[in-house]
Amino acid sequence: MIEKDQSWVQSALVYKDLRMLKILLLGAISGFPWVLIASSLSLWLNEEGLSRSTIGWAGLIFSVYAFNYLWAPLIDRIQIPLLTKKLGHRRGWIVLMQVTILISLIIWSFINPSQHLALLIFVGLIIAVASATQDITVDALRIEQINENEGKAMAAGAAIAVVGWWTGYKLGGVISLFTAQFFEEMGIADYWQATFLILGIIIILMNIGLMFVKEPIETDREAKQKETDQIISGKFRNNNFLTKCFTYISGTIGGPIISFFKKNGLTIAIGILGFVFLFKIGEAFLGRMSIIFYKEIGFSKDEIAIYSKGLGWVTTIVFTLLGGVMAMRAGTIKTMFFAGGLMALTNLLFAVLAWTGKSELLFAISVIADDITAAFATVAFVAFISLLVDRTYTATQYALLASLGTAGRTTLASSSGALVDWLNGDWATFFILTSIMVIPSLICLWFISKKIKIGAK
Repeated sequence: MIEKDQSWVQSALVYKDLRMLKILLLGAISGFPWVLIASSLSLWLNEEGLSRSTIGWAGLIFSVYAFNYLWAPLIDRIQIPLLTKKLGHRRGWIVLMQVTILISLIIWSFINPSQHLALLIFVGLIIAVASATQDITVDALRIEQINENEGKAMAAGAAIAVVGWWTGYKLGGVISLFTAQFFEEMGIADYWQATFLILGIIIILMNIGLMFVKEPIETDREAKQKETDQIISGKFRNNNFLTKCFTYISGTIGGPIISFFKKNGLTIAIGILGFVFLFKIGEAFLGRMSIIFYKEIGFSKDEIAIYSKGLGWVTTIVFTLLGGVMAMRAGTIKTMFFAGGLMALTNLLFAVLAWTGKSELLFAISVIADDITAAFATVAFVAFISLLVDRTYTATQYALLASLGTAGRTTLASSSGALVDWLNGDWATFFILTSIMVIPSLICLWFISKKIKIGAK
């Protein structure tokens, strides 16, 4: 635990641990696929002439992230032939999912969106499923880099993981946009398809880097899983296929859920779930349509890359690290109240930009403010749900809570394009509404803040 008499600089020295470089890479591996199915896919469809509503609804593929907890226990149990023995259980799964994404990119490079939209979205769904599955293993491998008793290192690792995610997403976005712009100016008709082949090279490089992330060779995970199954199966007189299925489901899904409600109580547990679901909805609505907004008010792909991706990446890196230290010193609850208030205010900056029209200065200010807010909010959120989990069910409960948070950002935010169309393209009103969307989550947070049972507030 960070001592209160330490300075911010002394608290930040924990980031010097060399293991943080490995966690940074794992975060980048997790964040990069969002470049493919978020900004790149959205802009590709937009430039092919598809409507904002269609682009928004295409974002439903993100909803798989909200349900990856359903197959999280399988990722813990099933071993990949050859890969598990050669690379280890965690790395084997990550490499398999990376190869799946790489093959999907190659398929995308041959698809014409206007002629084969359904196929394009289906391949995007495969990328989303592979990415969501990969996230389960990446989180587990990240946690396993640090011993249980290393509190400072674990907190720093959470912040570095967020930095890594944004590095994969932001820098990947810069490469994607500049490459697409370059190919377009060269006169290549299918410039986005060619861009996806270049992005495939990044996937290969990430897999090479993954080989330097060590994985614990021996764990007692399988033994404990069998012990739990034996306790549950002992309650049945007969041991048949149905009882075995019930035993498996109860042990992997039912146990963590019961533990969560028992620890917090029904009322507080519902308040926690409400907050987790609602916290980032406004940010998600803004994020889903932001790149379309930038293009419609006159910014080029180069300008979007510089301000929204490149400049935003630097800002995110710095303030995520500062947010990590703040969360350790002030507590996660206070940091989330601070971040929630900032979210509401920064979304209003985009409304001002919509009123004034194209302005590089205001664009830069809006993007920087938004990235600062996102950095603080994400670090606090990750730390919050990490503190909530029962150590007996760490992986499953973390997946459940993270998936619930993703559900709010993906399922509801998929209607963002339809909302803009319903408002007849009134972007200013749209951004004001995204500010108001933050309020319900802060009400839930205020309700649970005094009674929640976590290690640090």
